[in-house]
Amino acid sequence: MATVIVGAGIIGTSTAYYLSLSETPPSEIHLIESSSELFASASGYAAGFIARDWFPPASTPLGQLSFELHRSLAKEHNGYEKWGYSPSTATSLAETIGHGEEVDWMGEGASRVKAAKKIAENDDTKPIWLASNHGRPDIIDKGDGTAQVDPYELCRFLLSECKNRGVKLYHPAKATSVSRDTDGTLSSIHAKSTNTTEEFNIPCKRLVVAAGAWTRAVFQTLFPDSNLRIPVSSLAGHSLLLRSRRWPPGSSTLTEDLDNVSDHIAGSQPSCHALFTTENIEPSAPYSPELFSRLPSGHIYIAGLNGKYPLPSLPTERQIDSRAIDTLKRTAERLLGEGEFEVEREALCWRPTTDKGTPIVAPARRGTREEKGVWIVAGHGPWGISMSLGTGLVVSEMLEGRELSAEVEGLRL
Repeated sequence: MATVIVGAGIIGTSTAYYLSLSETPPSEIHLIESSSELFASASGYAAGFIARDWFPPASTPLGQLSFELHRSLAKEHNGYEKWGYSPSTATSLAETIGHGEEVDWMGEGASRVKAAKKIAENDDTKPIWLASNHGRPDIIDKGDGTAQVDPYELCRFLLSECKNRGVKLYHPAKATSVSRDTDGTLSSIHAKSTNTTEEFNIPCKRLVVAAGAWTRAVFQTLFPDSNLRIPVSSLAGHSLLLRSRRWPPGSSTLTEDLDNVSDHIAGSQPSCHALFTTENIEPSAPYSPELFSRLPSGHIYIAGLNGKYPLPSLPTERQIDSRAIDTLKRTAERLLGEGEFEVEREALCWRPTTDKGTPIVAPARRGTREEKGVWIVAGHGPWGISMSLGTGLVVSEMLEGRELSAEVEGLRL
């Protein structure tokens, strides 16, 4: 059955990936992406930190499913080499660590560790790239329930697999309207190329709107007369991609797990680290930096400075705030050491959020209000990469009326 997915980010490509493995012929799956640069927002510029159970109850089953799918996909397709999948030791230099607290840690400038549900027993583990003047951080997870990927490379892999199977990508193109048959069912979607005069009339019986922070705007464009409200907003975040001369370690100090990708994924001594901490830009402005080391690329990613920067029409129209970048650089100097790193990339991206703090993975229906044949899949906040694969699998199951691999009843509109 012809299926159109608007949004070719991590959620859209994950959905297309799993749908192409199902009963739907790949040639009947269509991805539409309006940005001239693929994966130009959170899908390509997020941290890529993956957790098994750092989520509110409503989204925990989805998060757990996704964690296992990340692990199995990496084993099957050499994810360590292709998109940097690696277990990661999660650590904290913050003053407090939560125990699964349901708090708006992003909006409050608090640390993500408030969502952690356990603290592992401490040992001598310390990121080798952390400056020597810092003490040993608390260990949250030794890698059994936390991992790391390069989100941009993961997205590239998923999209490549989709295209190789016959999934069609319209890029760059903007979905502009829908058509329905006389009985109210979807029949097609109209789209226009954004860099030529070409137009497309795409067969469509099932529509998935997975446009990240732009989901609400896409829905309003396609259904201007709908009385459904799509409660997806955006939260912007700046980041830096760094090189440290102390990371990665020399080949002689890498664990033997790295000699075999499968063993590395299953190993109990991950080489990557996630570090969560807190500081104040000023007394009234709490700020919770997050640092993630990656392999095999050797990058260190730093973020945590969030703000309500206006959402542009396209992610490529971003305007980076130099003050935010300077703050991140000062934090990097404090944690990695002055003169110990080089900045390779400065970035700004927008994450889709919801009022409830949980994603929407459901048909476009609330009470008696409904847009038949339409699904809304967005609002994953900081967990879009982590929950991507589970979301894609569950949505593909929804579309085909199959039993769901995770309970998502609490993720309705």
